[in-house]
Amino acid sequence: MINSTPQVVTIAGSDSGGGAGIQADLKTFQARKAFGMSIIVALTAQNTYGVQDSLAIPSAFIEEQFDSLAADFTIGAAKTGMLADVERVETVVKKLKQVDFGPLIVDPVMVAKGGHHLLQTEAVQTINQKLLPLATVVTPNLPEAEVIIGERIVTDQEMITAAKKLQVLGTKNVIVKGGHSHNSNAADFVLLADGEAFWMSTPRVETANTHGTGDTFSACIAAELAKGTDLKQAIIIGKQFIQAAISQPIYVGHGHGPTNHWAEIADDVSIT
Repeated sequence: MINSTPQVVTIAGSDSGGGAGIQADLKTFQARKAFGMSIIVALTAQNTYGVQDSLAIPSAFIEEQFDSLAADFTIGAAKTGMLADVERVETVVKKLKQVDFGPLIVDPVMVAKGGHHLLQTEAVQTINQKLLPLATVVTPNLPEAEVIIGERIVTDQEMITAAKKLQVLGTKNVIVKGGHSHNSNAADFVLLADGEAFWMSTPRVETANTHGTGDTFSACIAAELAKGTDLKQAIIIGKQFIQAAISQPIYVGHGHGPTNHWAEIADDVSIT
């Protein structure tokens, strides 16, 4: 029975306001019945108004966190979030190559809801060249995908093209999220390693409570993979979970409020 409980780790930044980052990931892991643990890469002074300050964790201590978890736990999946800068990205890449934490979900966090940059511009190339080839799934929103491929993405066809270009960078499976589009529905395009492609669409919810949506979506996928869920089904559950978390609001803070991590998941995702 040792280490028989599904275990999943988040490698990301801490959100002192609790709505995004490691805190959102751990809440999501718990909601999906996977035991969550964390490797903290950066700290933020943050609330629903935005990020007031951030502080990167020394690389040597990040490595110690990796080694500590690898020595004791059987981790079934991992996800990355805020990685701060080139040095931290390279440290995480180095350690991911040394440990076996299962499938890797890369959420290429770049800018917080309030506009604070959570990734140095110089680190984008490092992510493209060194981290994405390690990823099982990458989950950029439209602005993040635009930065990674260096092209504007507006139409559905451009989302499809972007997914193909992201796959060329080495990631096996790609989800280009359409939450930032102006379409009536929030539609994400999924391109799997075997060539299967599909859209996941949900009704758009008019709300300011969307802080941590990307973290929550990718964390749900990671938790499901740690439990042994099939990849396609894990992605669909991720969409269902974040839709529920947005559409069943809680009210915290005065700005961009967090999503509801204890929302009742509903089957309201259209797959085409």
